[in-house]
Amino acid sequence: MIDVDYYLTHWLDHVAVHTIRPSTLARYRTCVRLYLIPALGAKKLNRLTARDVRVWLDQLRATCRCCAQGTDGARDPDAANERNRPRCCALGRCCRQYLSPLTIVYLHALLRSALQHAVREDDLARNVARNVQVSAGRRQRIEPPTAAEARRLLEAARSSRLHALVMLALRTGMRRGELLGLRWSDVDLTGGTLAIRQTLQYIPGGAGLVLAPTKTINSEHRIALPGSCIDALTEHRERQERERQAIGAAWPETGLAFTTRHGGMINPANVSRDFKALLQRAGLRPIRFHDLRHSCASFLLDQGVDLVVIKELLGHAHIAITAHVYAHVRLRLQRDAIERMSGALDERPEP
Repeated sequence: MIDVDYYLTHWLDHVAVHTIRPSTLARYRTCVRLYLIPALGAKKLNRLTARDVRVWLDQLRATCRCCAQGTDGARDPDAANERNRPRCCALGRCCRQYLSPLTIVYLHALLRSALQHAVREDDLARNVARNVQVSAGRRQRIEPPTAAEARRLLEAARSSRLHALVMLALRTGMRRGELLGLRWSDVDLTGGTLAIRQTLQYIPGGAGLVLAPTKTINSEHRIALPGSCIDALTEHRERQERERQAIGAAWPETGLAFTTRHGGMINPANVSRDFKALLQRAGLRPIRFHDLRHSCASFLLDQGVDLVVIKELLGHAHIAITAHVYAHVRLRLQRDAIERMSGALDERPEP
């Protein structure tokens, strides 16, 4: 009977490659290499038990990944930069870099999905991973930028190349990859709309930057643009046109709305890096670029916009996703509504 190592490799190369997005496949490969094969790879597939899976998950929770993978030990003791020198487990001080509960859930779901295919192919009688329950723990509270922080951010970005990008993220809730994959042909500045049809992703392992379809069919949709976004995009297009003329024939005609100064595709990691610098310039707390999307939804909910409209704007597949992600905002609105009702009931009638 085949080993789990062989089966997982076969599943990635011949099954998953045809059913999931390239970025997800790259993450699957990394997870299988770092976490599944070292612990379960030598076991026979048909002898894998629920106990094996449970023990594996317990070990993941209790093991410092830096120690297990030798991350700190691979650093150069003589490096000129302090950040590149060993500073924890290689010096005998465990840095306690444990996997988060959400990562544990992700790894369990990956194994469960792989084994389910083996069940469908009659290589396994049952999926032992399905018999192991995993809790994601308490969901981390989302703390997106407030309205005051958003205004400071936009003011700091006004003279930056990030201005239109930040404006769209805050006003429309578009994802980073959707923004970087946006083409001018999908933007109607006269009509005040844009269509989300593709996303830009970075695929490690050689593929690099690639344009891919949106995550789901619901993610591919058209949205209305407020006047501030139209103005920001108009200014951005004029800036890009000046850069294109300066480069001349060497400018790559990608048709993308957001490019480097030389017309190339922008690495999403570079956006996050520049966004971090922008936050520091604005004197704001650390915020992820993706949190701008959460701010957009929170602002709309605060204004009493229907959940269905927000779901369509964000491109969620199901309204339950929107309701779940922004439950904390809905709870606050419920409390405000109840307080207003209490005020009405407590009013004394005039004599």
